Amino acid sequence: MVGRLAGKVAIITGTGSGMGRAAALLFASEGAAIVGCDVNPAAGAVADEVRAAGGRMASLQPVDLSLQAGAEQLVAFALEQFGGFDIVYNNAAMAYFAFVPDMDFETFDRTQREEVDIIFHLCRAAWPHLIARGGGSIINTASTAAKRASTGQGMLAHSAAKAAVIAMTRQYAAEGAAHGIRANTISPGMIRSAQTEPLMRQPGWTERAVSRQLIKRIGEPEDVAKVALFLASDDSGYVTGADIAVDGGGTAA
Repeated sequence: MVGRLAGKVAIITGTGSGMGRAAALLFASEGAAIVGCDVNPAAGAVADEVRAAGGRMASLQPVDLSLQAGAEQLVAFALEQFGGFDIVYNNAAMAYFAFVPDMDFETFDRTQREEVDIIFHLCRAAWPHLIARGGGSIINTASTAAKRASTGQGMLAHSAAKAAVIAMTRQYAAEGAAHGIRANTISPGMIRSAQTEPLMRQPGWTERAVSRQLIKRIGEPEDVAKVALFLASDDSGYVTGADIAVDGGGTAA
């Protein structure tokens, strides 16, 4: 169904690679104008890809959304480029891993800044503009780590951060309902990315990972982007406060 986002403007964070890039390409193909951003100065190449495919995209990079000033800069950029926005997809985040004996507070705190603060700042900056727009869709990236512990990887900080994202998003849904704002989370499982590909090159790692899932493959960025498209579009008009796992059935196994 082409055109599910026709006439809409979507802010998507972390568009330089992975799930953010996949979402920018998919949303644009469905008619949305894209406002992208990344900490990587080279991320503007994705905007060139979108425009080459006939879509519309403006991209701001580098920008640090873990800072209030960065979030406000991105919102101002979106208003300047397209006059407003209907979708805020908080995809960007950075996780840091260490087992409990090695988890110092600096690492824990940095994880919260780059996985929780990054969402707080952008939602806070975007909120009045979504209200002025008459509503919209907020999509926040959580993780199955919020629901499952791991003995194989030190996920203390990451799990805490992503659990916070799910709880925050329910509150955004509660307070946003009166203004036509829907808010939902996506919880990816094992998705191919710059962070997971080094792990996947380790002998036997992929086999062990998929053995704990119902669908026996690693997820691709496009698998997440398709769910984000559903949450961004009017197809999910009766969905808010929800968390959707995109994990090959990992949390169900």
